[in-house]
Amino acid sequence: MTLADHRRRFRFLIRDRDTKFAASFDAVFGGEGVEVIRTPVRAPNANAVAERWIRTVRHECLDRILIFSRRQLEQVLRVYIGHYNEHRPHRGLELRPPQTTRPITVLEHIPPESVARRDHLGGLLHEYHNAQAA
Repeated sequence: MTLADHRRRFRFLIRDRDTKFAASFDAVFGGEGVEVIRTPVRAPNANAVAERWIRTVRHECLDRILIFSRRQLEQVLRVYIGHYNEHRPHRGLELRPPQTTRPITVLEHIPPESVARRDHLGGLLHEYHNAQAA
């Protein structure tokens, strides 16, 4: 158990109601001050959002990079999460990222020579922006 070694304190553990999680499993986390929250009864899609995000991060990022250490994994995930939340288009949000800090520019009205690309994770992720507005 290395939860105490982290700089941030974990407050919650969300898990399903699978029988493989015994009361002793919850007691270990409860002893560390972590509140165990079980998904609702008869809600098979309760984990759908988390499972979709895990599939996306694996498909777009982790399956394409060879990870050598935990520190490297954390750095890669930090970069990907920033890209996912601030730059990557999301269909359910009208192609807008969830946490946008600047107005969305429609790139079809910008001359191609003024579009700049910023690469992350060795060119795995690309972010495009208006070079004249920056």
